[in-house]
Formats: sequence, structure tokens, C-alpha cells
Amino acid sequence: QVQLVESGGGLVQPGGSLRLSCAASRSIFDSRMMGWYRQAPGKERELVANFISGGITNYADSVKGRFTLSRDSAKKTVYLQMNNLKPEDTAVYYCRYQLISANYWGQGTQVTVSS
Repeated sequence: QVQLVESGGGLVQPGGSLRLSCAASRSIFDSRMMGWYRQAPGKERELVANFISGGITNYADSVKGRFTLSRDSAKKTVYLQMNNLKPEDTAVYYCRYQLISANYWGQGTQVTVSS
């Protein structure tokens, strides 16, 4: 079992910034994949950014150049720095930790971009 604790969501104006954190109860390097997904009302959950074992980092096209994924292995934490936020970034953001045999999600944190 892997527990994920997310934090950092909130309300921000367009053009603003937020940083999301996801702290895992297990080493992030044990994961096959770890990253962030989001789900807006009425839409399917989608990838935002993730780390794939082997050193690959993926970003959704819609966030490239604005969002940055990073990690602190000692803290077992993955961060998502979100800059130049847009109203279309409004969603519940979920952390995901994937093993070969199991898949874990955080509880979600709301990000609202509005003036």
C-alpha cells in the first residue's frame, strides 16, 4: 500500500502560479511512474506531467513551457510548479503512483483559475 498526500491547490488569478506537492509513503524511485493528472468538470481525467522509470519526463502539450515537474527523493515528494495559469487549467489535480502490480491515487486537490 502506498499513501499519497497532496497539497498546494487553491484559487489563483489568470497568469498566476501555484505549486502542488505530492508526498509518498514509499520511495519515488520504486515507482514505475509517478506524476500528476487532472480532471475538469464533465471531462475525463488526463495526464498533466509524469516521471517514467528510466529517466523520462512527459508533459501534456497544453502545459508545456508553463508547468515543471520536479522531485525530492529524500522527501519522497514530487512537485508540480504551475506558472502562467489559465482558466482552462481549472480542475481537480490528482497524484498518481504506479507499480507494476498496483496503482495508487491521491485524494485530489482543487485548482481554480479565475479573476
